[in-house]
Amino acid sequence: MSNLAVLPIVIPLIASVISAFIPKKLGLSRVIAKLFAIIFLVYAGYLAWVVFTDGIIVMQSSGWAAPFGISIVADYLSVTLVLITSIVTTAAVFYAPSSLSQLQETYYFYTFMFLMISGVVGAFLTGDLFNLFVFFEVLLMASYGLIVLGGGKVQLRESLKYVLFNVFSSMLFVTTIGFIYASVGTVNMAHLAERIQEAEQAGVLTGLAVLLFFVFAIKAAIFPLYYWLPNSYIVPNPVVSALFGALLTKVGIYSILRMYTLVFNNDVGITHEIFIWLAMFTMLFGVIGALSTQNVKLIVTYNIIPAIGFILMGIGLYSTSGIEGSVYYLIHDMVIKAALFFLVGALVVAAGTDDLRKMGGLITRYPVLGWLFFVGSLVLAGVPPFSGFIGKLLLLRGSLEQEEILLTIAALITSLLILYSMIRIFVRGFWGDTVEELPEGQNKKVRNLTIPAAILLAISIFLGIGAEFIYPHVETIANMLLDRAEYINAVLRE
Repeated sequence: MSNLAVLPIVIPLIASVISAFIPKKLGLSRVIAKLFAIIFLVYAGYLAWVVFTDGIIVMQSSGWAAPFGISIVADYLSVTLVLITSIVTTAAVFYAPSSLSQLQETYYFYTFMFLMISGVVGAFLTGDLFNLFVFFEVLLMASYGLIVLGGGKVQLRESLKYVLFNVFSSMLFVTTIGFIYASVGTVNMAHLAERIQEAEQAGVLTGLAVLLFFVFAIKAAIFPLYYWLPNSYIVPNPVVSALFGALLTKVGIYSILRMYTLVFNNDVGITHEIFIWLAMFTMLFGVIGALSTQNVKLIVTYNIIPAIGFILMGIGLYSTSGIEGSVYYLIHDMVIKAALFFLVGALVVAAGTDDLRKMGGLITRYPVLGWLFFVGSLVLAGVPPFSGFIGKLLLLRGSLEQEEILLTIAALITSLLILYSMIRIFVRGFWGDTVEELPEGQNKKVRNLTIPAAILLAISIFLGIGAEFIYPHVETIANMLLDRAEYINAVLRE
C-alpha cells in the first residue's frame, strides 16, 4: 500500500524518458503523451479516493524508517494538489498540438513538460525538506527548457532573468536547510515539527523561519519579490504559460502553507503578522500591474500575483476559516488560471495580436470563446456562486473574526479590480467595432484551443456550485494542517 504514494512521481517521469527517445516521431509522441496523461489522471483520482477513505499513506524509501530515510507522504492536501495537477496536465497535453508549432513540439516539449510535472508532484508529496529542494531543482531545470522553447530574442532575455532569480533562491534555500540541520539535527518535516517544539533557540529558529519564507516568497512571487514573474510568463507559448501560471508559483505557496502550519508555528505573532501585511501588498500591487497594461497575456499573468496574496492571507490568519479559505482558493486558482491562459492563447490566435487596443468585435466570429472568457473572468474575480467566491468568503470570514479590517478592505478592493481588469478584455476585445484585419482560416484552430479550456472552466464552475461536496474535503485538509498530530504520527509512528 505504501508504494502507492510514489507512483504519481514515477508515471510522468517514465513519460518524460520515453518522450526523450522519440522527439521526431511527432504522432507517436502525442499518442504517448495523451496516454500517460490519462493514466496519471486516473491514478491521481484513485490515490485521492484511497487517502480520503483510509487515511494518510507514507512510503519510507529503501525501508529506512523516518527520520533516517526519505519520506513520501500522500496526505489530504498533497493528494488533492496532485489530482489538480493531473487535470491541468491532461488539458495541456490535448491543448499543445494546436498551440505549438510542430518544430516546437519536436524540441522535447513533452519531455520537459512531464519532467516538470514529476518535479511538481514530488514537491507536493515529499515529507523531507532537503528532498523538497531536490524536487524544486527538477521542476526548475525542466522549466528552463520550456521557457526557451522557440528561441526568440525576447524569450532568451526573460529566461535569463527567470534563471538568475531562481538560482539565487536555490542557493539560499540549500544554505538555510544547512542551518536548520545544524540547529535541530534533522530535515524530515514531521521530525522537524517535534524537534522545534523542544528546541531552546527560539530566536535562531524564528530567524531561520523568516529566511526560509524569503526563499519560498521568491518562488511564489510574493511582494516585493515578484519582479521576475510577469514578462517571464508571457514570452513562452500559451500552453507553457498555462503550466507555469497554474503550477509553479503554487509550489512556492504550498511550501509556505506546509512549513508554517506543520513546522514553524511556535511564534505566529511574528511570522504570521508579516504574512498578513505581505498578503495585503501582494494583492494590491499585483492587480495594479494587471490594470497598467494593454497586453492581454500580461493582464492574466499579473492576476497570478493577487491570487498568491489571497492564499497567503489565510496562512497569516492561521485560523480554521483562514486555512480553509487558503486551501479552497489554492485549488480554485490552479484550475481557473490554466483555463484563462488557454482562453487568452485562443484569443490571441483569433485576433492576430495580444494588444487589447487592436482588438474588437470578436464576439461575432467567436461567440463561444467570448462567453467562455466572460464566465472565466467572473470565476476568477469570485462572483457568486463560483469557486473564487467560496474561497474568498472563507478568507473574509476569517479576517473579520480576527478584526483585520484593513486586510478585509484590501481583499474586497482587489476582487473588484480583478473583475475590472478581466472584463475590460471582454468588453474591448469581443465587443466594439469589428477589426477588419482579423486573421482568416483560424476557426478550427481556435475551436481546438477552446475545448480544453472549456473543460477546465466546467471543473472550476463545479468547484463553486458543488461546494457542498467539495467543502467537507477542504475542511478535512484544514483540520489536518491545524492539528499536526495526524501527519506526525503517520510519518514517524506508522
